[in-house]
Amino acid sequence: MTANENLLSVEGLSVFTGDAPLVTDVNFSLARGERIGLIGESGSGKSLTTASLMGLLPDGLHATGNVRMAGHDANFVTASDAVMRRIRGRDIGMVFQEPLTALNPLMRAGAQVAEVMLQHKTVPSRRAANAKAIEMLASVKLPDPAEAARAYPHQLSGGQRQRVMLAMALANDPGLLLADEPTTALDVTVQRQVLDLVLESVVERGTGLLFITHDLAVVANMCTRVLVMNNGRVVEQGRTEDIFTRPQHPYTRGLLAASDLEATDSDGRLFTVASAASYVPPTLDDAPEAPTASAPAPADAPTPQATESEAETDDAPVIEVKDLTRHYTRGRSSLRGKPVTVKALQDANFRVMPGERLGVVGESGSGKSTLLRILAGLDQPTSGSVVVSGNEVAGARESDLVQLRQQLQIVFQDPMGSLNPRMRVVDIITEPLLVPGRDETPARRREMAAEMLQAVGLSADALDRYPHQFSGGQRQRISIARALICRPRVLVADEPVSALDVSVRAQVLNLLADLVDAYQLTLVFVSHDLAVVRHLCDKVVVMQSGVIVEAGETESVYTDPQHPYTAKLIASSMNLRSEIRTKHLAAEVTA
Repeated sequence: MTANENLLSVEGLSVFTGDAPLVTDVNFSLARGERIGLIGESGSGKSLTTASLMGLLPDGLHATGNVRMAGHDANFVTASDAVMRRIRGRDIGMVFQEPLTALNPLMRAGAQVAEVMLQHKTVPSRRAANAKAIEMLASVKLPDPAEAARAYPHQLSGGQRQRVMLAMALANDPGLLLADEPTTALDVTVQRQVLDLVLESVVERGTGLLFITHDLAVVANMCTRVLVMNNGRVVEQGRTEDIFTRPQHPYTRGLLAASDLEATDSDGRLFTVASAASYVPPTLDDAPEAPTASAPAPADAPTPQATESEAETDDAPVIEVKDLTRHYTRGRSSLRGKPVTVKALQDANFRVMPGERLGVVGESGSGKSTLLRILAGLDQPTSGSVVVSGNEVAGARESDLVQLRQQLQIVFQDPMGSLNPRMRVVDIITEPLLVPGRDETPARRREMAAEMLQAVGLSADALDRYPHQFSGGQRQRISIARALICRPRVLVADEPVSALDVSVRAQVLNLLADLVDAYQLTLVFVSHDLAVVRHLCDKVVVMQSGVIVEAGETESVYTDPQHPYTAKLIASSMNLRSEIRTKHLAAEVTA
């Protein structure tokens, strides 16, 4: 096969459930070494298209069309499962979104990599397979690959598990690698490492890559060509630079607009797919460079603490945290082992003034969730003081926290997990009103619920429906309505948009900003997405391993980070405009 020959050809691919089309007439080709990004929102048909290429459609669905790969005579759409089993894992590798569910929890990591080679008989013996497995784990830059080979999946971090998945996918040197949202569940620094590793691996081997994602900045970084899907159809395709700087289809323009958190309309609101007509896409000349630290402080520098703005105010802080520490004792890992003390929070100090928007950023294990639980009175600190709206949380009994629960409400990350599936919307929204001291009648509670639904952009006819009858974005709006019905002073949002499509994310962020202003709320917004925090919050706290390592005005921290960890977070974060610019400069250098 020559370099210019198509590695994969897809013609007229359609997927049906019964007679109803889910994917319609998909056509594209992928050359050896080419990297294509398949983008679109949930329900656009990305995953079904990928499953069709692998012959892995769920029961009840069937495909028509022609899918062929160089070196094989079979049409993958009509080929038998026996034929496809010989192709999957050998000629086509797959990296899934969630490695913990894709890996066998009862097998060691090295054995799982070796099994791929043994199944396809690409090595002469089990001994050779085990040796090659360690080589593959080393090639994906796992520290101490021999030790990692002996570990079970649960003993590895998320990033390490994804590296094992990549080693498995590349073990037989496949011609084609399919990656389905492989970094969505990873921290920002680990995401950057895994993406760099995937890119390095496919370029080195000349492997064709089909990368499925909703993150356009990742596509700008990884891919040479883009396919845009909407409602089961490919609405636009072409070179990455062309699509992202000169989109021709309204839906592509809408996706770009909603993904670009640096662009706002004349009212200062984020663009959505519906409001993208006036959006100006990034150009190759004006895309900004990623911010860098001018002079980062040494790693052992004194811990900074968040304070109020330089203009002193006589208002009392809504939240005041002093010397907050939370230690957990983890049980023994073996019979003779000793209990381990986990320092989830260490000497945290900060204050939030009325009306401020405070962003809390940090990776998994940084202490963000522990901090939120203590602020909400769901956990008690080991030492220190936490005052929220005049209520001292430390040492308080449950009966003492009734007032706090009225003053502080939380919007959680996953609305489907935080909404009771057996309760109607009216009961979900009005549940915070069912506390001692309130005397609203059922009719008044229903009226208040209808008002809150209107405030979050839903109609009153939603009151008697159930959570499963709404989309993810609508469910999150219901969660926000529930949080605001008792008119709290503080709204805590815990990763409220990380599970949403980019266009829905823009809608919910606009809604939060509007409601914070309309209800004069103080916002504490927790996120691993630095671009979201930069757009929404005027102050930011950066956490690492339970310690606040940097705090201050958001723009100041982002443009001139003083701590190495903050600089690392910002450098690892992907920005659509910067990625397009970087890609263009790299292409010019190569040329």
